[in-house]
Amino acid sequence: MDARSMWLYRLYYSNTFQWTLSLTIFLILLLAFIETPSSLTSTADVRFRSAPWDPPCGLTESVEALCLLVFVADVSVKSYLVGWAQFRKNPWLLAYLAVLVVSLADWIVSLSLVCQEPLRIRRLFRPFFLMQNSSMMKKTLKCIRSSLPEMASVVLLLALHLCVFTMLGMLVFTGEKQDDGQDRERLTYFRNLPEALTSLLVLLTTANNPDVMTPAYSKNRAYAIFFIVFTLIGSLFLMNLLTAIIYNQFRGYLMKSFQTSLFRRRLGARAAYEVLSSMSTWGEAHPRGVGVDPQDFLQVLQRVQLHSHQKPVIMEKVRSYGGDLLSAEEFQKLFNEFDKRVIKEVFLVFDADVLPGDRDDFVLGILNCVFILYYVLELLLKAFALGLRRYLSYSSNVFDGLLTVVLLVLEISTLAVYRFPHPGWKPEMLGLLSLWDMARLVNMFIVFRFLRIIPSMKLMALVASTILDLIKNMRAFGGILVVVYYVFAILGINLFRGVVVAPGNGSLAPDNSSAPCGSFEQLEYWANNFDDFAAALITLWNVMVVNNWQVFLDAYRRFSGPWSKMYFVLWWLVSSVIWVNLFLALILENFLHKWDRRAHLQSLTGDPDTCCQVTVDLLFRDVLEEPTEEELLERLSCHPHLRLCR
Repeated sequence: MDARSMWLYRLYYSNTFQWTLSLTIFLILLLAFIETPSSLTSTADVRFRSAPWDPPCGLTESVEALCLLVFVADVSVKSYLVGWAQFRKNPWLLAYLAVLVVSLADWIVSLSLVCQEPLRIRRLFRPFFLMQNSSMMKKTLKCIRSSLPEMASVVLLLALHLCVFTMLGMLVFTGEKQDDGQDRERLTYFRNLPEALTSLLVLLTTANNPDVMTPAYSKNRAYAIFFIVFTLIGSLFLMNLLTAIIYNQFRGYLMKSFQTSLFRRRLGARAAYEVLSSMSTWGEAHPRGVGVDPQDFLQVLQRVQLHSHQKPVIMEKVRSYGGDLLSAEEFQKLFNEFDKRVIKEVFLVFDADVLPGDRDDFVLGILNCVFILYYVLELLLKAFALGLRRYLSYSSNVFDGLLTVVLLVLEISTLAVYRFPHPGWKPEMLGLLSLWDMARLVNMFIVFRFLRIIPSMKLMALVASTILDLIKNMRAFGGILVVVYYVFAILGINLFRGVVVAPGNGSLAPDNSSAPCGSFEQLEYWANNFDDFAAALITLWNVMVVNNWQVFLDAYRRFSGPWSKMYFVLWWLVSSVIWVNLFLALILENFLHKWDRRAHLQSLTGDPDTCCQVTVDLLFRDVLEEPTEEELLERLSCHPHLRLCR
């Protein structure tokens, strides 16, 4: 807690250093698109793709070395700030150090082999830098880890369900005649154990329904019972049971996060009170008792980074106490100002319809200019009425202003070119868009202004605000999805790079004519490959959606072997089963809390149509538990660097 360490602590958590660290993480993740195999081609289709750019050895490695040096400095500063005793107890910091050691060693091997090494292990560890820098991602991973036992039990039931019906299917669908529908079912979908297991696994996702049932059902309608029972148990019961279990595990996840955040803020405020109350302006114990001198508080407040509208309010409240010492309760009330953000937004909506049936370009352009000039006047009046600072505090006003300026420039330039054309100029041949297309584009932008009516419709505004809150709360889950995609894409490149080969002679006609209907070749899925990082990401996305994912299973089984199914099934479990269900659980959690917040706000204000936006802490004040003074003092007494005077 010396001055040098505190200076280093403030420097480390400054905006400049944190932005530098975030930019470094972004750069090292971005290298996967540039490194060999490079994704810098116009298409991923193996039939038309040109030779990708191969960066010279040492180019991307130099950028990677700079990123690794930043990470070395990061872990060094963190270890110094927390101390060696805490460093040894922190598994994330220990893993951080281990990943850096492995990455640096692998980087040295790459340079030693002149970038010709068959495998770069460090590429698999790059997403770790993103995870360790986000506390919310760490918390989310902890919650996922605690939910794994319950999820594993349902996955085990799914596996048992698949095995039982696979055995039943191989026993039921047997035949001796080639023209028998029952025999066609066996030859197509139940030929052997792996094929039968794959067919029913795909049916679990309903991707091949009713194809897998049609041959047997065409022969005898009773066979439909087998597939209906399988789908009812697997898709409609066990899969929904998995969603319910995941939601049950994450129910209250946001509330626990809010409660922990509230406790930490109260603990920090109480620690600040204890430190300031132990010293007077002259650095000695205050003779008038225990409390915080308002002048000391004002001096500290001058160096704190706050929003422009918060600091004057808090300073005014501090001055209102005069020279009296602030008690712990009064000190906490000052910090409550940081939680208050009541915003009332005024929306002035004006949208004009385009004249129907008027095809005259010049007249239409004049009308667009009139409408846009009206919007300029509207923005100027709003800025004059609210003041420039309050006007710019609303993001919608800033967006409208920029959009209006862009539209005005486009429209005036279009009219000028149309009114004074160059010799031999044809409007439909100039640039990317004709004059009529440009006018329609401007009108389309104007129509987008109808989105401004959303806040005026209460239920629609509630749903829209819930979506915005969901985006904020789902950032940690989005980061985890990025990590999963990154790791599986790198694995896919190492496993399947080059296995999808373009058809011979540059023509698909002979191959396409003989390819089975619905196959990889007949559907022309040649762009779905793992030849570079960008193509691997798109291929994984197509498999995650599980529409036609049986085509990928069959194609890569033929291209690389039956073991490839394990990769795609594992990806389906992680992305479509686990992550998508977690996403749905958090959506339900957000919507339920949003409606609770709305009901609580109505009970506070008595106005069912209120448009106020209040922070979560204020709305959940009756739900969140305020920590007691005994709990705060007990936690502070255990702090390794803080010594309470009483």
